[in-house]
Amino acid sequence: MSDQLACAKFGRVDLDYQHWRWQPHQCDLPRFNATALLEKLRNKRLVFVGDSLNRGQWVSLVCLLDKAIPPHLKHMHNNGTSLITFTAKEYNARIEFYWAPLLVESNSDDPVSHRLPDRIVRAQAIEKHGRHWTNADILVFNTYLWSRRPKMNVLWGSFNSSDGIYKNVEMLRSYEMALKTWSDWLEIHVNRSKTQLYFMSMSPTHERAEEWGKSSGQNCHTETEIISEEGYMGKGTDPKMMRIVETTIEQLQNRGLNVQMINITQLSEYRKEGHPSIYRKQWEPLTQEQVSNPLSYADCIHWCLPGVPDVWNELLYAYISNYGTNS
Repeated sequence: MSDQLACAKFGRVDLDYQHWRWQPHQCDLPRFNATALLEKLRNKRLVFVGDSLNRGQWVSLVCLLDKAIPPHLKHMHNNGTSLITFTAKEYNARIEFYWAPLLVESNSDDPVSHRLPDRIVRAQAIEKHGRHWTNADILVFNTYLWSRRPKMNVLWGSFNSSDGIYKNVEMLRSYEMALKTWSDWLEIHVNRSKTQLYFMSMSPTHERAEEWGKSSGQNCHTETEIISEEGYMGKGTDPKMMRIVETTIEQLQNRGLNVQMINITQLSEYRKEGHPSIYRKQWEPLTQEQVSNPLSYADCIHWCLPGVPDVWNELLYAYISNYGTNS
């Protein structure tokens, strides 16, 4: 369990956020079955690729599977760089996370030292990352929040070369460029008869409480109830970015490669009470000013565990369970 997500460990006492289930209209979402999923993953490699939200989903899945595996038959390995591997030995199954917050190469590729105000992306370079997940049986991608800046510095050339060309590119265009590089890589390198491909839609933030009827300047801090307005969507979600993902996936499908987008956005929009807020490990000491104003350091981006990412994995489980069938 990551200390970034272990809200109860860090003092949260209202635990209702752990018990909500998502029930889609006209669909019976199956309950998660750890043993059944492990059987599906037997002799396979499942890799989550993306940012800290995708890492949170990986942590959730490992925790959901862990209870079905005896202690001497599981192993966790961190290679010291961007790849973390959980192994279920009896099933010869590996569930991994690979840090690539923008999918393509960037100056934020170090999984620890990446708090950079000025992000630079090599929007046409992905090979450094892709070689780590080329032979995966199941790939689960995400990328969203790291691209949400008015503009992004895009580099044509190498970080190690002085003759590279930098250009400040509008957000939607730089996002589109990165996803084009990602999709081209998949089309060339993925084994279509072997690999299942999934893309998690954007995870919403809840940083503006005025959007659900509270005072301006408030955020998810102290929230303990869900949003009940059906179809609610806050400004933490960018439909234009989601449409770029949908278009990229449609173009891949037209070229014969199937990527299933798992839409977690709407179900997560309702869950303003599911974020860590102040109940998480602080990686740097809080200033006196922050201590006196909890709103200033409340985390309204990530999600407590157990919690919302478990629901995402219920959806992923349903897709993997039905893979290759008509249902």
